[in-house]
Amino acid sequence: MAGLAFSEIMPFLSLYVDTLGNFSKTELNLYSGITFSATYLVTAIASPIWGKLADSKGRKVMLLRASLGMSFIMALMGLVTSVWQLMALRFIQGIFSGYISNANALMATQVPKQKSGQALGTLATGYVGGSLFGPLLGGILAEVFSYRVTFFITGALLLSVFFLSYFFVHEKFTPVEKADMLSTNEVVKVLRNPKLILGMFVTTLIIQASNNSISPILALFVRQIMPAGSPVTFYSGIVAAVPGVATLFAAPRLGRLGDKFGTELVLSVGFIFAIIVYIPMAFVTNVWMLIVLRFLIGISNATMLPAVQTLLSKNTPAEVTGRVFSYNQSFQAVGNVLGPLIGSFVSNTFDYRAVFISTSILVLLNFTMVWFNTKSMRKKHLDQI
Repeated sequence: MAGLAFSEIMPFLSLYVDTLGNFSKTELNLYSGITFSATYLVTAIASPIWGKLADSKGRKVMLLRASLGMSFIMALMGLVTSVWQLMALRFIQGIFSGYISNANALMATQVPKQKSGQALGTLATGYVGGSLFGPLLGGILAEVFSYRVTFFITGALLLSVFFLSYFFVHEKFTPVEKADMLSTNEVVKVLRNPKLILGMFVTTLIIQASNNSISPILALFVRQIMPAGSPVTFYSGIVAAVPGVATLFAAPRLGRLGDKFGTELVLSVGFIFAIIVYIPMAFVTNVWMLIVLRFLIGISNATMLPAVQTLLSKNTPAEVTGRVFSYNQSFQAVGNVLGPLIGSFVSNTFDYRAVFISTSILVLLNFTMVWFNTKSMRKKHLDQI
């Protein structure tokens, strides 16, 4: 349900921006990029603070904070009268971030390490399942009602997430006393492989930058390749949602493969497949070609963030899990900031199609870094096989 709410507004957010003023193409691309990025800029700063509180107060209370705060902020977005008000609310939304990262941290501390790949892959299926239906549902709601009403519905959905989390999520939690709370340097010292952990943080940043570089221009690109008068919002929802179909089925299976053959190997294969799929997206001539390629990219998505979270879980002591996952969310948020800005810059400098090429280059850089960073782990798993 959280994934549903977070993804519900994405297909039409840039189109909503377009209704808030008479903008040129350059202004629309820039304002869409800032609107997408605003939330994540604050998230990058706030996440370590929430992570420290999660280790001392528990992850469940962080779930409640995030869902309740975002429910009100999301509803207020339906009342804005200018793009600046929308940007301000997107900034404030970042303060209440952290639902998914804390759900991951809670899961990582509740299951055996050797099963964390399957467990986090299954958890990712829940989030991706919501992300799958969110854009499609958001597109339908926006067409049937309006952009503004869809924000109200999304706020109500997040409020229901708050109540479900309050009554049905249970946590066996032993708080870390304030006197025993480790500093950042001490957190690094207790990690078995700090170089790997830092590498995964950077990997998360690039994954998010790659995925989100397309977000601000996706609906605009769909409008460009479709005939005039087509239901752009509806098809934008399908294009945004279709990767989730593949990820929904692939994530748990790839998680089990990672537990068996090495998560780092599955992650590397996912990068290679993503590069192969992103490049043809730049040359599509109709929306159906784009939908097929977006479906294929969902398979690579199933290997990315779940695999990174699994590697973090398997290499992080329980007493600092909240901190490590919060640091990872900060890097994820920075990637969410950079991605839309990169997409807006590239589309303004060249065109929408060039964004897919730049995204494939980002994925290639990420693959190269991960390949060398996990060389020893890959060799160990291959020797065991």
